[in-house]
Amino acid sequence: MILSHCYKIKPNQEQITKIDNWLELLRRHWNYALGQRLYWLNRTRCQIDRCSIISCPIGEISCRPDYYFQQSALKETKQLFPDYKEIYSEVQQINLQKLDKAWKRWLVPDKTGKRFGRPRFKKSGKLRSLCFSRVNHSKAAVKFDGKQIIISRLGIIPVIVHRPIPNGFTIKTATITKKADGYYVSFSLEDKSVPSVIPTDNIKTAVGVDVGLKEFLTTNTSETVSVPNFYRKAQSNLARKQSKAARKEIGSNNWQKAQNKIARLHQHIARQREDFHYKTAHKLVKEYDLIAVEDLNIKGLARNTKLSKSIYDVAWGAFIEKLSAVAVKRGVHVSRGEWPFARTPS
Repeated sequence: MILSHCYKIKPNQEQITKIDNWLELLRRHWNYALGQRLYWLNRTRCQIDRCSIISCPIGEISCRPDYYFQQSALKETKQLFPDYKEIYSEVQQINLQKLDKAWKRWLVPDKTGKRFGRPRFKKSGKLRSLCFSRVNHSKAAVKFDGKQIIISRLGIIPVIVHRPIPNGFTIKTATITKKADGYYVSFSLEDKSVPSVIPTDNIKTAVGVDVGLKEFLTTNTSETVSVPNFYRKAQSNLARKQSKAARKEIGSNNWQKAQNKIARLHQHIARQREDFHYKTAHKLVKEYDLIAVEDLNIKGLARNTKLSKSIYDVAWGAFIEKLSAVAVKRGVHVSRGEWPFARTPS
């Protein structure tokens, strides 16, 4: 079983400056690596009718810039730009792995034939996380002793441990993330002794759940949960803050403060929604051994411009993901299928 625990950290001003500098360097490296891949793609994918009949000069085509090619070029990058020597190699490699994963999702369709969008260049401040692949290992850059994380090139960073690491779980990875209200560290925990397949012998109670817009969900026993409308309730406050930010000079300190207030409000709305999802999921998991939900095409439903804001506000997909995660920890089954009588949201 794999879990994820997120804790707030309290770096000092010097550590904050260094983390922000690392994130900016990783963002530039992401953009350079993506540009290298797109340039190679444009050089090698030219339509045949675009060439002259008489002659068409073809320059030397470089090697395919896949992950292994770009990873081997990290040494040269550090020689040309010494600032990259401060960043751990594993952090830079994971940054390239994320780009490679996004690249393959764009070019290679999945089992259903769908593909994701093209990877994008990241603006300043858009890359907000750096990941360490090993924790509490002899060669790991990150050590966690239960109260603080120790990074050799950053120092000791206090951690607000609001819940302990479960017994039997080992920390696999650590990710430092910059959010609107500060910095956080997320630990990926694994316990190989917990089976991933849940037995079906002890199923005694079952329920069917239908999500909607008038009611957040309705069970087959006619129980309902009302829609909280967190975003709708905060719209006037959000519009007021955005109006104030629009009157500031772009890039100034006052503009940055106004943007941070908007980001904190969005974060507050997201946390309200997340808390509501988890409480609803725990309530269902405590009462039933099997929960059946419909496998909705949420993107297709959200194409309706009159309902799209309400659909994204209730966040059915995020709720079903949280329900599945809570059910696995409690040993409850979640079945996802297509129901012919529920084609449109209520």
